[in-house]
Amino acid sequence: MSEWNFKDIESKVLLEISNSSTTNGAENIRVKYLGRNGLITKIIKELGSLPVDERPRAGSEVNALKEKIGIEIESRLKSLSKVESPAEDTIDITLPGIVHETGSIHPVAQVIHEICDIFSSMGFRIVDGPEIDTEYYNFEVLNIPLEHPSRDAFDTFYIRKNILLRSQTSNLQGRIMEKEKPPLRILAPGKVYRPDAIDASHSFMFHQIEGFMVDRDVRFSDLKGVLEVFLKKVFGEKIKTRFIPHYFPFTEPSAEVEISCVLCSGEPRRGCPICKGGGWLEVLGSGMINPRVFKMVGYDTHKWTGFAFGMGVERIAMLKYGIDDIRLFFENDLRFLEQF
Repeated sequence: MSEWNFKDIESKVLLEISNSSTTNGAENIRVKYLGRNGLITKIIKELGSLPVDERPRAGSEVNALKEKIGIEIESRLKSLSKVESPAEDTIDITLPGIVHETGSIHPVAQVIHEICDIFSSMGFRIVDGPEIDTEYYNFEVLNIPLEHPSRDAFDTFYIRKNILLRSQTSNLQGRIMEKEKPPLRILAPGKVYRPDAIDASHSFMFHQIEGFMVDRDVRFSDLKGVLEVFLKKVFGEKIKTRFIPHYFPFTEPSAEVEISCVLCSGEPRRGCPICKGGGWLEVLGSGMINPRVFKMVGYDTHKWTGFAFGMGVERIAMLKYGIDDIRLFFENDLRFLEQF
């Protein structure tokens, strides 16, 4: 044991530690002196061969040396690691910036905003209303009789007797006309619900926009003019429109509005995937407000006339963007949504 000079060993080890330039080098010094087969470990094993009276002093010196070497190595490792691995909060201005992904407005919401902007420019006021409503406002005030098929449980979500999820945003028409007197120009966008089987063109929840105007001497020609301006702004100036006689309980006379095919421009083309060769596409329903509706809300039918119209937003969006499956709007597939 006397062959070991602890002062010399200490000086030698400290010099090696101070000269180490990498963390690997410092770790190698730890192994060399403190490892299982290291020098200090070897000395400790030899303590048992010393005379009993020398063991305490030698043991104390070895432990002190071991502790000092360990502290010096840890200190050196910390300083070297800062050089080799900069702190996490260090900013390297030579690196390119982090690009943050940004979202976009959903295509259905984009179309709603566009439609609202168009009608707002024509003096229409945007309103919102309840999605849970009564049969009275969803049907009766709109002159939809009790025996009408749309009031059947197969076509309407009933929560309980007389309470339902609205099947059309027309439920706001009666509510507003009861509270406000003409003249009125109203546009009501929102969600509606119908128990339809989900397929490429149907969903149990979709968006609808109802609009109506009430004033003195409102005519069918006014309705045509408003809707033609709207459709040309959405689908382009070259789009053609036509009004096909139809029946709706809440309007009389009534008409379905069709536009020339957005793909074949109204020229019937065999095999067209959109119009199926017919050249025309139905986009909304419209008509002059039925006098019975006016009587239900207390309007003088000799003084006031008006028109109403309604459209499915997804239908407009599908035609505008060339989308062939309504389910794409609700599947949250970023590959689809990132295109808008």
